[in-house]
Amino acid sequence: MNMAYAPVNFQQDPIDAALAQGLKDLWFPVCPSHFVKEQPVSLRRLGYKIVLWRDGQGQVRALEDHCPHRGAPLSLGVILGDRLACAYHGVEVRQDGVVTKVPGSPGCKLEGMKAARRFHAAEAADAIFLFNASDPHSESPPPLVLPEQLSSPEWSSFLCYTEWGCDYRYVIDNVMDPMHGAYLHRQSHSMAEGEISAEFQLRDTDQGFIFEKKGQKGINFDWTEWIDNGTHWMRLAIPYPKTGGPGGPFTIIGSYTPIAARASGVFHWRCRKVEGWERDTWRFLYKNRLEQRHWNVLEQDRVPMEAMEPDANKREHLYQHDMGIVRLRRHYRNLAAAQLEKAGQAT
Repeated sequence: MNMAYAPVNFQQDPIDAALAQGLKDLWFPVCPSHFVKEQPVSLRRLGYKIVLWRDGQGQVRALEDHCPHRGAPLSLGVILGDRLACAYHGVEVRQDGVVTKVPGSPGCKLEGMKAARRFHAAEAADAIFLFNASDPHSESPPPLVLPEQLSSPEWSSFLCYTEWGCDYRYVIDNVMDPMHGAYLHRQSHSMAEGEISAEFQLRDTDQGFIFEKKGQKGINFDWTEWIDNGTHWMRLAIPYPKTGGPGGPFTIIGSYTPIAARASGVFHWRCRKVEGWERDTWRFLYKNRLEQRHWNVLEQDRVPMEAMEPDANKREHLYQHDMGIVRLRRHYRNLAAAQLEKAGQAT
């Protein structure tokens, strides 16, 4: 999916600016695995223009898409295993950011410099993840940890990736709002039941919290969990009719990445706990009968999110079923404030 976006314009307070780019020292999904094939790929993510490529062993590598010599895009260059040779002057940059060769001026001071921002990359669950390090030359990021639904052999999943024309925080707010399922998705085959009013409660977990309806579970979109295990994930479950096949409720794992001021990478893994012949049955049903229905539900979310004004979250009148949004926004702001204080940028 090749889409052009203007760079983010951060004319806001430092905390908003930090959040708009994406918090540091976290793993973020940046694209499906199939985006990166034989040639370098350039993407805007996390406030940077980034080049991704595969080395001779097929491992994904990533650098800022900016040659240290004159700033030409490295993505226009040639892959030399774990290095890229810039198309402009042939300068070779290794995956760790070190300039290994300047063919136009051998032995110049640029050779041997760690002059390019590197990104640690990991590939899992049909997606490519980058570590958004505060130190551009960090050597050892923490491991990427997946939720059980994406790592256990007892689960099967499909990655659904799309790009929405809104701030990624609007996507997070949308998922942390179970109540909208009873209205926006009322015609969905999996969200047609349940009450259209509800009381909610917050429940802490070891890695985050759950925001849930009181007295109703397994009927509609009744709860959302926010998880921090080095990546920020969101989890929810939707009840399935018998026609949806084996495997119990339909679990969704979400993670959302900033692209630009009004563009976000939206990752949803659609999961069910199925093994053996039941897994084959579910995967067949999903691709042939259910996938389009789920795309239709996602489109119902996308339309209002993209239509909301950029300052919509500054002119709100929230009430009880927005407690989850309020708590998560406050938590994100606290994380951003701590990040800025650590970097000496707090105001």
